[in-house]
Amino acid sequence: MKKIAYDQQWSAMSGFSMLLYKELLRFWKVAFQTIAGPVLTTVLYLVVFAHVLAGRVEVFPGVSYTAFLVPGLVMMSSLQNAFANSSSSLIQSKITGNIIFVLLPPLGAWEFFGAYLLAAIVRGVVVGIGVYLAGLILTAVPMAKPLWVVIFAILGSGILGNLGIIAGIWAEKFDQMAAFQSFIIMPLTFLSGVFYSIHSLPPFWLWLSHANPIFYLIDGFRYGFFAHSDVDPWLSLAIATISFLALSFVVLTMLHRGYKLRH
Repeated sequence: MKKIAYDQQWSAMSGFSMLLYKELLRFWKVAFQTIAGPVLTTVLYLVVFAHVLAGRVEVFPGVSYTAFLVPGLVMMSSLQNAFANSSSSLIQSKITGNIIFVLLPPLGAWEFFGAYLLAAIVRGVVVGIGVYLAGLILTAVPMAKPLWVVIFAILGSGILGNLGIIAGIWAEKFDQMAAFQSFIIMPLTFLSGVFYSIHSLPPFWLWLSHANPIFYLIDGFRYGFFAHSDVDPWLSLAIATISFLALSFVVLTMLHRGYKLRH
């Protein structure tokens, strides 16, 4: 009995490792598109906004607008690419029919969840590092609290990786996935304080920003660089952690029930 249990445990671990390897290799083999492309696009945002507004805007005391932009753009690119990694993998597998090769092996919901989520986090963090290093070419960006930077980078990529899994499971065609990204992910990321401090907003938009969970990811992440934030960083950490756990619970529930995967 012990040997059977050991063999089953090893099989699950091996399956998880292979699925994780597949997901990492999937985006790494086209790194020019999945990593270099997003880095270049985000750096263009930085160059354009910095050129137009540098010297005219100072959000935090002693922090140039160009430096202020870098952490927000780093987090935005990480979030968007973490979402893209898990969502695109699942929707492509479903439409081409090769999702069956993932569902047939004796993989549990935790192994499936862990492999897709970890791959999304890795891609998000790698793209974020690329944007940060490119930003350093244009301006000096201090890192006052590195641990906060790491925590929010992982939590943020994990949250959007979870959303990507949810969208990938829910969507049945590319149009639905594009709608999910265009009408939910893009507005939430662009209206989260990436390019501005929310204290400069009118009352209605200020209230709306506080209802946007991605705002807390951007603000908490930026706090790790400048030790300044628009809201209490511990509140941002609490909301980010709760959001990650809640979305993880939703994903695991969908996987355990086989929602739109086994039916």
